[in-house]
Amino acid sequence: MNAYVANIINSVLLILISGLGYLSSDSPSFTALIPAVFGIVLLACSPGVKSENKIVSHVAVLLTILVFLALIMPLMGAISRADTLAIIRVIIMMGGAAMAILFFIKSFIDVRKKRKAE
Repeated sequence: MNAYVANIINSVLLILISGLGYLSSDSPSFTALIPAVFGIVLLACSPGVKSENKIVSHVAVLLTILVFLALIMPLMGAISRADTLAIIRVIIMMGGAAMAILFFIKSFIDVRKKRKAE
């Protein structure tokens, strides 16, 4: 897997899981859709990530890190409410973001090695 595929998987997870959270809530609020907005923006960055555009890739990884960190508070809230489904949803979104971050870092390292070799 590469950063492009990891970014697409992360984007789709953010969109689907946050949409699911919004629809399954007893009192839905638009804050549940914030990860979906980030997922749409990350999906829009995918062509740039695929072509290894440095700026787009760095914006995508920055947004991914931001999403990962922003999901900490919803996770803490879900844990305090003992809402098992919400905990699972947030952990899935955080896992997707963590996976994408790892592949972005691997991609950046590979590009740096490739540049040194030239």
